[in-house]
Amino acid sequence: MVVHLVTPNVDKATSSFSDPGFTDPVRVGFVVSRAVGPAVTRNRVKRRLRHLMRERVASLPVGSLVVVRAMSGAAGATYRDLGEALDRCLGRVVSS
Repeated sequence: MVVHLVTPNVDKATSSFSDPGFTDPVRVGFVVSRAVGPAVTRNRVKRRLRHLMRERVASLPVGSLVVVRAMSGAAGATYRDLGEALDRCLGRVVSS
């Protein structure tokens, strides 16, 4: 699994919304290629990753963009394995 994180620009003057109480949500995208397996397997991996990310979104900087790319080994990974890999990857990108 590979995770890319883009944190927002802290300059509030460039914000597209004028409401001072508005904060941009964290946006997450998933890339699961055909190398992972057939459509059924890819969709199962995406569903698992979506559910795992819901639990972890609160720990990410507000307004950040996250891309999670599943590698071919994700097809045979258990839910727990995916969660551990996701935690490990998020820990690396958030701390840097």
